[in-house]
Amino acid sequence: MKLKIKATFILLILLISSCVSNKDIAYFQFDEIEQNKVSNRFKTIFKPDDLLQITISSEDIDAAMPFNLPAVTFGASNSAAIGSPRQQNYLIDSKGEIDFPILGKLKLGGITREQAIELLKTKLSPDYISNPTINIRIANFKITVYGDVQRPGTFTIPNERVSILDAIGLAGDLNISGRRDNVMVIREEGNRKVKYKVNLLSNKTLTSPVFYLQQNDVVYVEHNKARIQSAISNTSVSLFISVTGLLITIVSLLTR
Repeated sequence: MKLKIKATFILLILLISSCVSNKDIAYFQFDEIEQNKVSNRFKTIFKPDDLLQITISSEDIDAAMPFNLPAVTFGASNSAAIGSPRQQNYLIDSKGEIDFPILGKLKLGGITREQAIELLKTKLSPDYISNPTINIRIANFKITVYGDVQRPGTFTIPNERVSILDAIGLAGDLNISGRRDNVMVIREEGNRKVKYKVNLLSNKTLTSPVFYLQQNDVVYVEHNKARIQSAISNTSVSLFISVTGLLITIVSLLTR
């Protein structure tokens, strides 16, 4: 009887200690929003390994055609080139350069989309195309979310404009045991990885420099202490049961 009462008491303590209050999980609870820092503007900075889709338009279709090469595949039997409606993409190499038709090497790594468009316009006009219209998008824009979320994984973003809230939504939101006050964003800047801390409980998230994510950003959600302790306890219990079972088996064999 005393053993049952003791077990019930321990279970009650565990249940109480595992309770989570609203202040631990509700987003944007405190801190005034600095309106002068809130902006819907974001910028994409091209980086090595970005796959760029570049479209050049002009009133003179023939003049623009050499700069819009189609992707080409080769037949398995006769090695003949087969045209594809898919447009050619350009990979930024480790030096930050792409090899563009006619213009040759162009350094686009480390600059924004707007700067890249201006660079191309300068190279094309007026020698090749008069008043070209240029569109550039990243074909392999992706972000990764892992840690204490419902659906961790890597997500391809078609429109490049994704906030940390969008990323968390794609991952199915944080689990109840995820730390909302210590979400980490890992970003590649130059040749190094930079870590940013985001507190989702605070309104300051909306003015964070990583509110809008960049390609290949990684969002990590840390487990809270209760989740970590639970995992450790479960491992310890499993190990105890395994060792106990082994000892019982050994004792049984020795006492036969």
